[in-house]
Amino acid sequence: MASAWWPCLILALLSGLAASGFPRSPFLLLGKRSLPEGVANGVEVYSTKINSKVTSRFAHNVVTTRAVNRADTAKEVSFDVELPKTAFITNFTLTIDGVTYPGNVKEKEVAKKQYEKAISQGKTAGLVKASGRKLEKFTVSVNVAAGSKVTFELTYEELLKRHKGKYEMYLKVQPKQLIKHFEIDVDIFEPQGISMLDAEASFITNDLLGSALTKSFSGKKGHVSFKPSLDQQRSCPTCTDSLLNGDFTITYDVNRESPGNVQIVNGYFVHFFAPQGLPVVPKNVAFVIDISGSMAGRKLEQTKEALLRILEDMEEDYLNFILFSGDVSTWKEHLVQATPENLQEARTFVKSMEDKGMTNINDGLLRGISMLNKAREEHRVPERSTSIVIMLTDGDANVGESRPEKIQENVRNAIGGKFPLYNLGFGNNLNYNFLENMALENHGFARRIYEDSDADLQLQGFYEEVANPLLTGVEMEYPENAILGLTQNTYQHFYDGSEIVVAGHLVGEDVNSFKADVKGHGAANDLTFTEEVDMKEMEKALQERDYIFGNYIERLWAYLTIEQLLEKRKNAHGEEKENLTAQALDLSLKYHFVTPLTSMVVTKPEDNEDERAIADKPGEGGDSHTGEPRDVLPDQLPASSKPLLLRGWGSPLHHPSSRERRCPLLQHQ
Repeated sequence: MASAWWPCLILALLSGLAASGFPRSPFLLLGKRSLPEGVANGVEVYSTKINSKVTSRFAHNVVTTRAVNRADTAKEVSFDVELPKTAFITNFTLTIDGVTYPGNVKEKEVAKKQYEKAISQGKTAGLVKASGRKLEKFTVSVNVAAGSKVTFELTYEELLKRHKGKYEMYLKVQPKQLIKHFEIDVDIFEPQGISMLDAEASFITNDLLGSALTKSFSGKKGHVSFKPSLDQQRSCPTCTDSLLNGDFTITYDVNRESPGNVQIVNGYFVHFFAPQGLPVVPKNVAFVIDISGSMAGRKLEQTKEALLRILEDMEEDYLNFILFSGDVSTWKEHLVQATPENLQEARTFVKSMEDKGMTNINDGLLRGISMLNKAREEHRVPERSTSIVIMLTDGDANVGESRPEKIQENVRNAIGGKFPLYNLGFGNNLNYNFLENMALENHGFARRIYEDSDADLQLQGFYEEVANPLLTGVEMEYPENAILGLTQNTYQHFYDGSEIVVAGHLVGEDVNSFKADVKGHGAANDLTFTEEVDMKEMEKALQERDYIFGNYIERLWAYLTIEQLLEKRKNAHGEEKENLTAQALDLSLKYHFVTPLTSMVVTKPEDNEDERAIADKPGEGGDSHTGEPRDVLPDQLPASSKPLLLRGWGSPLHHPSSRERRCPLLQHQ
C-alpha cells in the first residue's frame, strides 16, 4: 500500500512591505496600535475563507483571500498558501477591481518558454516550492493601486488516504494579522455513512474554541465550521496581533458494514477496500540499520529509542538486526522468534549499538534479504507468514558497491518480487530519489525521517503503518472487457488501518449490475470478498448532487491514474518511460492538474503590461544526488527582477542554501 497521507494547508497572507522600502519582517506584520485593526502597511486583508468539499475521500479545496489597499500609494500584496505535497493545483485566479486574470495549465516545456521570455525581459511571477515535511508553498505577489481591491483564489484537489483507521485533514492556520471575516468551512459526503468526525485547534483554548467551532455529522453528511470573531483571534484582550498560528485538524472515518464499497457515477467507478476484524498475519522482519560514523550522536540514540519501542510490539513475529558500516554484522545468524527471552536479548543488543566506519548499503541489504529468503527455504518461519525488509540510512554508499543503479539491480534480483522493501532516509544528506526508486521497485515506499526532536517518534510511526498485515497477495478482480484505464489492482499487503482504492472507466451503457471480487491470503486461510452493485440502486443512493460535485469519481480516477503513472515512470527507461510520460501529461492537461509534467501560466497586470507567471509542481527534476532543486544562483538573475515568480523546484531560478533545505521558507530575490 502507498503510505497514508494527511492533507495539510497553511494559509498566510502578507502585505508586501517591499513597495515602501521596508524589509519583510514578521514582526511588522503583527500590526501596530496606531493602524486600524486588520491593516498592515496600509493593506487590509478583510476576508479569508478555506472551503473544502470532500466526497468519497476526494477533496476539492478552494482558498479565497480578499484585500484592499487603504494606502494612498500602490502596495505589493503577497498571497501564500501551503498545501499538501500530494495535492494537485487545479486553478488559480487573480481578480483586481473586478477584472479576473485566470490560470491555464500547459505542458511544462511550453510554459517554460513563456517563463524564460518573461525573465529575459526582467519580469517575474511567483513560486511553488517544498516547505517542511508534508507541504509545498504556493506564492504569488501583485502590485495593487491605492484604493483598489484584490481577490486571490487557489483551487487544489487530492485523494485523502486512510492512516491508522481514519482520514485526516491537517490545516495549519497562519494569517499573520486580524481578519474581519476568517472562516474554515468543510462539507463531507460519504455514501457509506460517517462513523466519527472530530476537529480541534492547537492555538486556541477549548472555551474559545467551543463558540468559534461547530462540527456535526449525521448519516452520509458531515460539516465543520471554524469562524473566530476578531476578539477570538486576538493574542490578548487588548492586542491587535493574531493568535491564529498553529494546527487545525479534522479527522473522520466511515461505516464499514462490509469489507468493501463500490461507487459508480457517470461511467466511472471507485472501489474502496478495508476489511476489519481479520487476524494479523505473522511477520518476518529484517531490520537493516546504518551504524556508520555519520550516525553518531543523536541520530543513533533516536534510532535505538525507536527500535526499543518497536520491540515491544513484536510478540510472536520473527526478526533479526543487520548492521552495516564499512562491513556488515548481525545480531543472530538467522531470524529468531520474538519470544520474551529473545526480545530481552534484542533490547540489550540494540542498546549496545555503536557507530563506526563507512557506509556499505549494498552488502547490508543483500545480507538482510538473504536471511529472509533462507528462513523461508529452511522453514524457520510459519508458512502463512509474510516478510518485510526495513532499511534505515543517513547517507550514500561509499564503500563496496556504491553505484546506485547497481545496488538497485542487486536488490531487485535478490528480492525477486517476493516481499516489500521499505527505505527510511534519515536527514537530508542522502540520495533520497535512489532510496525511493529502490523501494517502489520492490513494492514498498520510502520515507524521509527529519532530524528533529521527534525523529524516534517518526520512526515508530512508520513502523506502526506496516506492523499489522491482515492480507497478503491481494488481487482485485472486475468484469472482463468492461473496464478501461483500471488503476493498480494488485497489492502485496493490506495493512490494518489503511485502505486500498481502485478506480476505472466502465465501457458499455447496458450494464445493470457490477461485481468486484477481492482475493487474498489471510493468517489462517485464503479469503475472497465479493461486492455486487445494482446500478439503479446506486443511482438513487447518489441523488444528493447539490451537496457534491458530480464528476468527482472521474477526477478521483484521473488523480489516482496520474499519481501511479508518475510513480512507475521513476523506474522506467526508453520507450516505456516516454509512453508513461505521454499518458500522464495527457491526463494532467485534460483535467487541469499541475503535476511534475505541467505548469500553470498566470497572466497578471504589471505596470499596465501583461506579465506571465508560472506555477510548477515541486518534485521531479531536482538534483540527481539530493533530490532537491538544482538552480542557478540569485546573482545570475536580471537586476530588474522583482519577487513575483510562480515556479517550483526544478525550475531554473533559486538555489537554496543547506540551511534553507533543512527549513525551506519562502524566498524572495
